[in-house]
Amino acid sequence: MSFARRAVLLGPGLGWLTLLLVTPCALIFVLSFFERGVYGGVDYTFTLENFVRAVDPLYAGIFFYSARIAGLAVLFALLIGYPAAYCIALQPKKRQMALLIFVMMPFWSNYLIRTYAWIVLLNREGLINHALEGAGIIQEPLPLLYNDFAIVTGLVYGYVPFMILALYSSISKLGPELREASADLGASAWRTFLRITFPLTLPGIAAGSVFVFVLSIGNFVTPDLLGGGKRTMLGNLIYDQFLTARDWPFGATLAFILVGVMMLLLTIQALIVQRGQGETRGEGRA
Repeated sequence: MSFARRAVLLGPGLGWLTLLLVTPCALIFVLSFFERGVYGGVDYTFTLENFVRAVDPLYAGIFFYSARIAGLAVLFALLIGYPAAYCIALQPKKRQMALLIFVMMPFWSNYLIRTYAWIVLLNREGLINHALEGAGIIQEPLPLLYNDFAIVTGLVYGYVPFMILALYSSISKLGPELREASADLGASAWRTFLRITFPLTLPGIAAGSVFVFVLSIGNFVTPDLLGGGKRTMLGNLIYDQFLTARDWPFGATLAFILVGVMMLLLTIQALIVQRGQGETRGEGRA
């Protein structure tokens, strides 16, 4: 393929990515080395104070809290998503697409509306507490809203489809021959899963985990609504720096650190996928 044809085919996509991804990231990187103006905005005086400030125990605590919440979201999304993806992958081909449509159906509505729906479900007068009280399981409403439980629940609900899709893509590539061969050699279903299925689906687990973690740690809508603003996550902190404190350089610094963490996770995920593909090719040659 000639250079001109490659330029024509790749140009629109590369231009779009450059304009809406590379350029904003570059602006964030540049802004992080300046100072806040007296009345907000940017004072174009070079400084490294923003990075020193970012590792202050106050902001470091917010980062680790956000990472913990995002990690819990990944864990529960994996516990829910793996059985769901495994079940879909074992269905006949004609049923798989319909089931995947059901998985993606929540994305047909606005994320904000779906988050507000959880407020209706989780509040003290909500459907869940009413159902539990009506069944005689509890005597008084449970504090299900405006806490870490509500935040993790909202994040898992919002992002578990990404986990299911990533796992389905990985599981569906495994033919039944591997499981049948393992059973013929006397392995139980559980041993087959641990020794064959699970290791070969690690690339899908890594991809889904990175998707959920990255989207969760930068989320600011769910902590604000379901958390009641009682706990600050990294996304809320960045949002407040730009729109409330008007400290754009420090907000850019936090955003740049978050982008760096995301890039590190994506690199690790790519290495895991590459390693998994190499092992699959090696087993195929054997």
